[in-house]
Amino acid sequence: MADPSSTDDARRAVDPPADGPAHLSKVGVFLAVFRRSGPHLIEASLIPTALFYSCLVLAGLGAAYAAALCWLYAAVVVRLVRRRPVPPLLVLGVIGITVRTAVAVASDSPFLYFAQPVAGSLIMGCVFLGSVLFGRPMVERLALEFWPLTPEMLARPAVMNLLRGLTFLWAGVNLAIGASTLSLLVWLPLPTYVALKPVATYVITGIGIAITIDLSIRLARREGFAGERPTPRPLELPA
Repeated sequence: MADPSSTDDARRAVDPPADGPAHLSKVGVFLAVFRRSGPHLIEASLIPTALFYSCLVLAGLGAAYAAALCWLYAAVVVRLVRRRPVPPLLVLGVIGITVRTAVAVASDSPFLYFAQPVAGSLIMGCVFLGSVLFGRPMVERLALEFWPLTPEMLARPAVMNLLRGLTFLWAGVNLAIGASTLSLLVWLPLPTYVALKPVATYVITGIGIAITIDLSIRLARREGFAGERPTPRPLELPA
């Protein structure tokens, strides 16, 4: 369910000025998306990555495993104690790092720890592609994590076509991340890989975000969403 603050951000990004025609700002849209998802991304990905790299260099692989795990588990526990919702990105981060660490420790293979996200990216790319074939584009299910969509918006054929196209785009993004990080893992020393892998991931992801925002704004202008105020009632997607 979209929260009110994100809907307000979206309105500010797309509302027309009082003395002029409706317009869309790519910077405004990006800032609205970042306000909604940026803190969750930092908490679930950037901080544990930084902790892992620091501990790997200073104290070794075992300490790196423990630091990343402790951060994510602590983030979840704090939210539960405060009765705050746990963001999906954080849930995915906890599940992913738990499985990765368990497999790496059980197999005594650091390579498997780093290879699992590569496999995960490749699998996720296939999941995005498969979701289109089954008529349930994955981007439709994820849209509310980043931007408020009303049922009326989703009922438009042009919007559904965009969601299908963006699902193909993000399938390509995930496959590109998997291929690039696999190449880095095979050819670079471990500390260098740990430092460069996030850079490659965020560059590819940033390109995907830029294309997504551009295509979405073009659609909003064609469909007349630029002058519409989203209704306060958020959309509930089926689990």
